[in-house]
Amino acid sequence: MNACSDRSTTGATSSRIAVAGAGAIGRNHIALIRASEECTLSAIVDPTPAAAGLAAEAGVPWFSTLAEMLAKERPDGVIIATPNNVHVDNALECIEAKVAALVEKPIAHTVDDAERLCRAVDAAEARVLIGHHRAHSPILAKAREVVQMGRLGSLVAVTGTAMFCKPDRYFSDAPWRRQPGGGPILINLIHEIGNLRTLCGDIAAVQAFASSATRGFDVEDTAAIVLRFANGALGTFLLSDTSASARSWEQTSQENKDYASYDDEDCYLVAGTLGSLAIPTMRLKTYARQEDRSWFAPFETSTAAVGRQDPLALQLKHFCALTQGAVKPLVSARDGLQNLRVVEAISQAVRKGRVVDIDA
Repeated sequence: MNACSDRSTTGATSSRIAVAGAGAIGRNHIALIRASEECTLSAIVDPTPAAAGLAAEAGVPWFSTLAEMLAKERPDGVIIATPNNVHVDNALECIEAKVAALVEKPIAHTVDDAERLCRAVDAAEARVLIGHHRAHSPILAKAREVVQMGRLGSLVAVTGTAMFCKPDRYFSDAPWRRQPGGGPILINLIHEIGNLRTLCGDIAAVQAFASSATRGFDVEDTAAIVLRFANGALGTFLLSDTSASARSWEQTSQENKDYASYDDEDCYLVAGTLGSLAIPTMRLKTYARQEDRSWFAPFETSTAAVGRQDPLALQLKHFCALTQGAVKPLVSARDGLQNLRVVEAISQAVRKGRVVDIDA
């Protein structure tokens, strides 16, 4: 992922941002835009009466389709928060109109569609950002810095968890979540893959088991995953949306106040030849010298200082800078494609019961 930093747009022309899709995440984007100093809300695109009411309340035009909006409005950027299966078509409309786009994760419904979008982005040199918002987290940025500075030595292993409990209403409100495609592998895991690739580099192969033993639905509720990174490091990951556990990014990072959080819990541990880093408590255990490496020798312990800010707000600031041509996308279309490839490979590993290699 591109590690260039945001450039403040203070004093620059305010970006005019439209939002396509007025569901839960779309409404979050709308609220952030209205609170931002870097941009203004230019339009809402969504065919529902509720979206029309939301546009009226915000005092902006409402359109039922993206094509209609682009024919009448020329925003600096469009946030695409529509259903996954139309992400690519919507992004292609923006590319054709030469308008910057922030495409909510996942980049596409399938790898083939994501590849189609990547080809269009490359051909047009389009400004497209994929909405893996955790990439904008100061916690993740500091952890990446610790790893890249070599404080842990050469990477050896990483272990991660996303173990939490979705309430029963999550499934009763949307019964499709009980069916294949509605489980945590396709809905939640892509966030974690983005984090792990940011910290440890590309993932070369995966193996996985999945279980639906707790809820008994036709879709998994728990998965255990083994990862091999291109640099030779190995990883394990436990994923569950039915476990009474606080070891998830949402419940440990304290970045989203909607979730109960616990400042004594971690969800990742990255270990190298000289030390380890627990995330997000940012506790470091390191050997001062190569010759000190031994489980008989005590570690030097410290905590890496880090601030906590809303990564969705930071992502919006970055997108505004992208619309002005000030930065390159922190999460490119090809980053989004690779995250999707890994998730698809994990699903394939579950189905086939074997190691699945991943194309770079």
